[in-house]
Amino acid sequence: MKLTVAQGMVEAAVAHARSRKMSPLAIVVLDARGVLKIGIAEDGTSLKRAEIATGKAHGALAMGLGSRTLYTRVQNQPYFMAAVTHVVGGSLIPVPGGVLVRTKEGELIGAIGISGDTSDNDEEAALAGIAAVDLVGDPGS
Repeated sequence: MKLTVAQGMVEAAVAHARSRKMSPLAIVVLDARGVLKIGIAEDGTSLKRAEIATGKAHGALAMGLGSRTLYTRVQNQPYFMAAVTHVVGGSLIPVPGGVLVRTKEGELIGAIGISGDTSDNDEEAALAGIAAVDLVGDPGS
């Protein structure tokens, strides 16, 4: 994923959040390898929001599933998800807001993680950011 694409996602996600009067957000975009492309924290975010956003994005990449699916799995398989969280070094936050980023052809090119408002609103902002750069968001189900 190009840096300019990641920047466009972040800018659009922030614009969406501000238009909906969401709480201040931390946003992290990782490429398909899990390498940080961009990370921001709006003024007024609470402490550790960037780390939570990273855990949402990293967890989605590590499992190949949007974090909404991970949220369901943690309810149904808590011991398995605890073990996976340990294996990935604790960087897995199994709540909505971690969205896989795909091309229109389905190729995985990265993930975006957002934290700061409700998990559903975090996911909504992530999807808006992805759509704004003409890519496809996969939040899980």
